[in-house]
Amino acid sequence: MNNLQANNQELKYKKFIIAVSILIPIIVAILFAVKLKDFGIHVEPLSFLPPIYATINGITALVLIVAVMAIRNGNQKLHQNLMTFAISLSVLFLGMYVAYHMTAERTIFGGEGAIKGIYYFILFTHIVLSIVIIPLVLITYVRALSQSFDRHRKIARITFPIWLYVAITGVVVYLMISPYYAH
Repeated sequence: MNNLQANNQELKYKKFIIAVSILIPIIVAILFAVKLKDFGIHVEPLSFLPPIYATINGITALVLIVAVMAIRNGNQKLHQNLMTFAISLSVLFLGMYVAYHMTAERTIFGGEGAIKGIYYFILFTHIVLSIVIIPLVLITYVRALSQSFDRHRKIARITFPIWLYVAITGVVVYLMISPYYAH
């Protein structure tokens, strides 16, 4: 695929990437605030989900690392499959995360002192970067699909560490707040 074809391919996805990058955070914020009980739907809190979606975050981090190792070893097909799997894991995480928060009350971090500041710093950076990572992942993926590998590599160098940070801090946030979940 030549550069012109690759650029046309990317342009074809541009509106989709913009729409998804805006809509996902807005929808998640709205659904995070919505509780099913507010609509008369009684559902027990899905309290079994946080350790599952934290595990999914951990698996995502491992998949990202192995995918980078695969491409560095020249295994493009394995890299492609692993990156598609990482995206699927992220979508699965998002669904579980929203489902949990639509059925459970907000959990307040109970730590005090320096640990409280550390927790909120990690949580804040995790949330902000989880929003930032959406368009980065989509652009990186589209550049690979359009076989614009030079441009793919360029943005992947930015996408990878941010996505890895989001995945790892997702686990850290869970581990730090899990003692305060209502059971």
